Amino acid sequence: MSQSPTGIAQDLPALERELAALFVDALNLETPADQIDPEASLFGDGLGLDSIDILEVALEVSRRYGFQLRSDDENNQQIFRSLRTLAAHVAQHRTQ
Repeated sequence: MSQSPTGIAQDLPALERELAALFVDALNLETPADQIDPEASLFGDGLGLDSIDILEVALEVSRRYGFQLRSDDENNQQIFRSLRTLAAHVAQHRTQ
């Protein structure tokens, strides 16, 4: 079976799956990781997370990927807009 070309575009779906599993584990979500829409909002009508949930996720991301997500980052609203935007941010900044 042939694989698609390598690169960030190919890495993002795998990273999205990893992060979805991280969300389920860290937050004890009832939604299975493979059913989390990578483009759905993390807040409100999407996954329904609140600021405490995002703090938990940020701590886990920091531990797992070796970089700090800061609560005072002016880009947090964009970073945490969806699983896909978080995955793109992690892909750019991870050290592990």
